[in-house]
Parts: sequence; C-alpha cells; structure tokens
Amino acid sequence: MPRMTDLLLTGGRIIDPASGIDQTGDVLVRNGVVVEISHTKCAADVATVDCEGCIVSPGLLDIHVHLREPDTSGHHEETIATGSAAAVAGGFTTVCCMPNTTPAIDCRTVVQSIQQRTAAVNLARVFAVACGTIGRKGEVVAPILELVESGAIAISDDGDGIADSGVMRRILSLVATADSVFMQHCQDPTLTRGAAMNAGPLATRLGLSGWPREAEELMLRRDLVLNRSIGARYHAQHLSVAESVTALREARAEGQPATGEASPHHLLLTDHECDNWNTLAKVNPPLRSAADIAAIKEGIAEGTITVLATDHAPHPTHTKETDFASAAFGMVGLECALPLYREALIDDGVLDWPAMLAMMTSTPAEVAGLSHLGLGRLEVGGPADLTVIDPDAEWVIDPEAFRSAGRNCPFTGRSVRGRAILSVVGGQIRHQLTGERSTSAIDEKASVR
Repeated sequence: MPRMTDLLLTGGRIIDPASGIDQTGDVLVRNGVVVEISHTKCAADVATVDCEGCIVSPGLLDIHVHLREPDTSGHHEETIATGSAAAVAGGFTTVCCMPNTTPAIDCRTVVQSIQQRTAAVNLARVFAVACGTIGRKGEVVAPILELVESGAIAISDDGDGIADSGVMRRILSLVATADSVFMQHCQDPTLTRGAAMNAGPLATRLGLSGWPREAEELMLRRDLVLNRSIGARYHAQHLSVAESVTALREARAEGQPATGEASPHHLLLTDHECDNWNTLAKVNPPLRSAADIAAIKEGIAEGTITVLATDHAPHPTHTKETDFASAAFGMVGLECALPLYREALIDDGVLDWPAMLAMMTSTPAEVAGLSHLGLGRLEVGGPADLTVIDPDAEWVIDPEAFRSAGRNCPFTGRSVRGRAILSVVGGQIRHQLTGERSTSAIDEKASVR
C-alpha cells in the first residue's frame, strides 16, 4: 500500500462541515499538511488519487470505541493494532478508546502506555478516555487533573454509570476545572441487575430479565441536575430511549453544555432482533422500540443529538455463542458504521451528507476537545487527515473480512450503500480499498497513479 506525504486528491466533492465548504475540486497535501483546496485543477507533480464521483471529507472521528488494550486478563482479542486497522478501514482516522480495560485507564502510566502503543502501530490516531473513579468501581474519584494533564481527552467510567451522586458531583467539578468533558454511560445499576434486554413482551416471552427504560433516563436527569451549578461539559453516550432525548433537549434549552450521541444499532434495530435468543443483538444499552428510534432521529434532525459514535465493542466468538443471559454485551461497528448511518439518516431523509458528516467530524472533535489540533476539519494549514467516500458503493457486510478481531455483528449479510475507499492520516495513506475487496467501479474512483 502506498505511503506518502505528497498527495493530490482530484475531482471529488469536497465537504468540510466546519467551514461550510461543499464544492467539487482538488485537495493538495504536502508533508502531511493540506496546502491547497481549489475548485479548479491543482498543478502538482505528486501521486494523484482520482476522486470523481466520491466525497472528500475530513477524516472521520469516533469518540466512543473499545480497543480492549491494555488487557492483562487475556479475555479479549482486540488490540490497539487491530482496532486501528478496523478504524481506518471504516474511514475513521481518529478514535477515542474507553477505559474499561484491564488495568483500567485510571493513572498516568496507562494513558502513556496507550500513547506509546498508538505511536508504534501508526495507523489511526488514538486518544485515551480515562476513568472517573479508580478501577471504574464508582467509589474513589480518580486523579482527574493528572489524567487530563497526561493526555486523556475525556473522563468516563463507560461500561458502568456512576451511581453515587456525591462522587458524580465531585467528578463534574474536577472535569470543569480541567476544562475536559465527562462522558456518561447512563445506567442506574439498581434497576438493571441481571437484565439482558429491553423490558417488554418479547423479554417476557423469552424468559429474560427486562431492562427498564427508566434506568437510562433517571441517571441522565440526575447528572443534568447536578451539573446545573457546575457547568462541566457533559456528554451522554449511546442514547436509546425517547425520554433521554427529551431530557437532553430540555437541558440544552436551559443553556447547559450538554451533548449526546447515537449509535448505528440504536438507529436501525429494535428489540425484535433479540428474538430466538439472538446474542449478536445483545447490547448495552439494549435495543429498544421503533418509537425510540423515531425519537432519536427527531433529536438528530433538530440538533439535540449532535454526535454519531459506534460504541465499537468487540468480543471473542465464544462469549456470544452461549445462552442469552450469559452472553457478552456489545457489537462491532467501525467497519460498517458509515453505510449504516447513511441508511438510517440520509436514505430516511433525516439529514443530508454535509449534516451527517458534521456529526462524524467537526462536532465530535469539538466535544472531545480535539478541534485545537485541527482534527475534524479540512482546511489549508491543517493536518491532512482525510476520508474519501464512495457514496454509491454497494456491498454486503461480512464480518469475516473485518480487520477488527471481533466478529460480533448483527448486520451480517446486510446489503448497504456507501463506503470509505481511502483513509489518509497525517498525509499518509493508511487504508485503500483495492483488489478483491473492491469492485472495478470503486477501483476506478480511488486509483493512485
């Protein structure tokens, strides 16, 4: 695969939501930096990528992924290397990894180890999200100021919500002092012990313990009340119920610095996917109802929910090939998210391409505090992190072809449209769709010459 720092992307539809650019033209990259954006042909004797019929976008960002490293438990197969390969294959040039690792990301040493591993892998940019509490146990507040100073871009106990209100208040205060952001996994544990899927008739018929929708809304509303007098930047992860959209809408109307995200599976799948004890559909928070999907889409359309994030959660196959109650929560998403978002939002008339790409570039960069690095935007003088998208590429999702170590995907066999065919990080091609993984039409659109 070519690796270069001088590159010309020519003839594509250039979309940069941050600046409002939406034009056909060329993008010239030299020494890892964007040096020219032109609606006419750039004159440069460098390697050229023909992008006619494709979208040239800022590199996509996913601020909610699980890369499972460090992992001294030996329970997981995903690593920063495999997760980064999955990211660039899906068009994501930057990802933010969650702290539910072993050991947890609750000290400077672990943050630095992730930075070192990322540099060694040298694929996607990976930023650590550090713990709110030591060991993610919800009891003792982690050294938040030190974690942020060492390079953690956000604080979260993701995988668990912080149940103790006093602990949560202290964390919000420290996050505000550090000018960071807290990312909450909204789940009241007292309501979800032993729960396996959305509470409702199907859970009852399958003999499974139901997960009440109130578990999400209650924690979200508590946090927003606590934060009124603190004013920390607060981000609600993977919203799944209509009531949460309402709570976030009200908080934003009050002027709170609160944001929220939606994931592909909560935009396309209902709890009916769990029928016949389909463990690939077991996620946290669980798949809900069609009415909840409609409410989340409404929240996106009106700007209440401003971030799209996959919650990429790889698991070894054996943890899914068991009874539903015992199976692991989560599904992989990095390599198929883009066309799934397209199906849910563009094809359904909720957003157009510029608006959807804003939710995958400039807005998540702002939420994660990465805008100052030039990430999430395509501008002269900025880092050459770029994604080339063929919006019309038709393909079938096949987890066996994933770069991720995870195969736990409920979208297996789904025919989709839209694909990242080139991912450039710091001016270097980190992924290019070629050979047996592409069609001739895609090869024509992303041929380096």
